[in-house]
Amino acid sequence: MASKYDLTQRIAPQLDRHLVFPLLEFLQERGLYPEEDLLKAKIELLNNTNMVDYAMDIHKSLYRSDDVPTEMVERRAEVVGRLKALEEAAAPLITFLQNPNAVQELRADKQYNLQMLNDRYQIGPDQIEALYQYAKFQFECGNYSGAADYLYQYRALCTNNERNLSALWGKLAAEILMQNWDIALEELNRLKEIIDSKSFSSPLNQVQSRIWLMHWSLFIFFNHDNGRTQIIDLFNQDKYLNAIQTNAPHLLRYLATAFIVNKRRRPQFKEFIKVIQQEQYSYEDPITEFLACLYVNYDFDGAHKKMKECEEVILNDPFLGKRVEEGNFTSIPLRDEFLENARLFIFETYCRIHQRIDMSVLAEKLNLNYEEAERWIVNLIRTSKLEAKIDSKTGTILMEPNHANVYEQLIDHTKALSGRTYKLVSQLLEHAQAQVTR
Repeated sequence: MASKYDLTQRIAPQLDRHLVFPLLEFLQERGLYPEEDLLKAKIELLNNTNMVDYAMDIHKSLYRSDDVPTEMVERRAEVVGRLKALEEAAAPLITFLQNPNAVQELRADKQYNLQMLNDRYQIGPDQIEALYQYAKFQFECGNYSGAADYLYQYRALCTNNERNLSALWGKLAAEILMQNWDIALEELNRLKEIIDSKSFSSPLNQVQSRIWLMHWSLFIFFNHDNGRTQIIDLFNQDKYLNAIQTNAPHLLRYLATAFIVNKRRRPQFKEFIKVIQQEQYSYEDPITEFLACLYVNYDFDGAHKKMKECEEVILNDPFLGKRVEEGNFTSIPLRDEFLENARLFIFETYCRIHQRIDMSVLAEKLNLNYEEAERWIVNLIRTSKLEAKIDSKTGTILMEPNHANVYEQLIDHTKALSGRTYKLVSQLLEHAQAQVTR
């Protein structure tokens, strides 16, 4: 069942309701749930926004009728009236902000700006508050471009930290919804700096804000050119990784994917495998299980089975399954990269354990036919530092003897463990003797 691994119900509560729409659109395209259920979910989401026209369109589509409920018509009139009232209240400040000569009078000093606006333009706290409410209302109407501009201008004048933070979250959501990935990344980093500062409200709010930030960041990291590296930089920081492990283990899917498709296999990867090992009983996901099969259990058959499930997960995940249209051809770049790198992971690990490898056995583990596997391995030997030869007569790959052996690594780990255990026992004995002699 394709919806088995769908994380929308876990992710949606951590997002602004407007950010849930792209997820529902994706699920609708993929046909993961009945069309009727998704249209009802959209209407439910829209009930708490000002996007009344959009709600009316969906209602018509759902019930195959041009008639809409009276409350929707009344709600539309109410929204239009409220929008006009807010526009009038914010008009003096908006007129000022639209005048390039007047805006040049603003400085970096907020207190100076507030005094100057009050003295010269009779613009006070009420008009600044009206700008915030107007921006928020525009956002709720689905005018993300206008909302982003007004929130940016509001933040330049706002002296209330809490309001400033709220405006920054709104600006980030608007930039994500407009798919302005570079600007969205800048706003994300601004937010992170505020959340991580010592002056940030309570520790509980700090943890919750980190969880929100990581969920919102998925839109950016799986669309921005440098996103796969930056998701590792953010999610792998201790405070963020702790928040994932305690409150949002499903985010491990995205961190694991980033590690697999990241060309520069980072030193943090080994540490991340320990996290996968710790969490393998509390959270199950084909992508994290693939890594556990390969690097914790050395279960190649298991890894091979998981690879097929991983492909299914990627195809049906709104962040990982992004489709790229080129003429009549549609590709899913992340799926192709993932499978290529997953094969490489299997091959590398398998080669560490065996010195002579049967090509047909390896082809099966790589999920390729014999000819594809042979071409793939020849190309790999040619382009990497892999010290191996292919014996075409016997259909085997011969690894050079100086290649690191996984059993030797296990013996080294065991030695290190024995050493640590010996030290620990010695310390306990010393402590016990000290207690006796007192």
